[in-house]
Amino acid sequence: MDATTPPLPAGTHPPGSPPPHPADPHGPPRPGRPHAPDGGHAPDAGHAGDGGPHPRHAEVPPPPADPTRPARAPRPAGPPPPLPRRLLPPLGALAGVAGAFAYVGAVDPNEPGHYPACPLLRYTGLFCPGCGGLRSAHAFVHGDLAGALGANAMAVAGYVAFAALLVWWLVRAVRGRPFRLDPAPWQLWLLGGVWAVFTVVRNLPFGSALAP
Repeated sequence: MDATTPPLPAGTHPPGSPPPHPADPHGPPRPGRPHAPDGGHAPDAGHAGDGGPHPRHAEVPPPPADPTRPARAPRPAGPPPPLPRRLLPPLGALAGVAGAFAYVGAVDPNEPGHYPACPLLRYTGLFCPGCGGLRSAHAFVHGDLAGALGANAMAVAGYVAFAALLVWWLVRAVRGRPFRLDPAPWQLWLLGGVWAVFTVVRNLPFGSALAP
């Protein structure tokens, strides 16, 4: 440009020359990062801070299963414990219950002072579900089934249920099978309902036959 050429207006450039690059507010682009059309920097796909997937954190799909390799067979269960060890729990339970019945059979609950009184009967005059249970066990041990039922019929039903449960336990122990007692919720509700009805009826005038 010589002295005779008039000055160009601001914001223009001489004809034939490339336009000047606009100022980058973000500074010069970093190596390896493309320049966005709007003057900024394009997000780096390999930079974790920009939200792009990092090659070290990419999920690697599991290798496909080898159809020629046979599947691993489940480990067989070991042999059951010896017979004396399997019989120890049910026979221990039987010994404990037999000892309790022997004590109640020897010490008569019909005589006062041998056993504590029922708190509900003492303070309210009402029979609880267990009232008469000791007298029922005493009569049962001595072979008086009618007296046992008259003292507490629910207790006699419990004796029979326990005997059946113990026989089942012993049979499974002899066969080497585990013993599990897992009643369903409806069975527990049914047992609780029968127990509640028994308690209410034995305290009513028409249910005096169930009272001890």
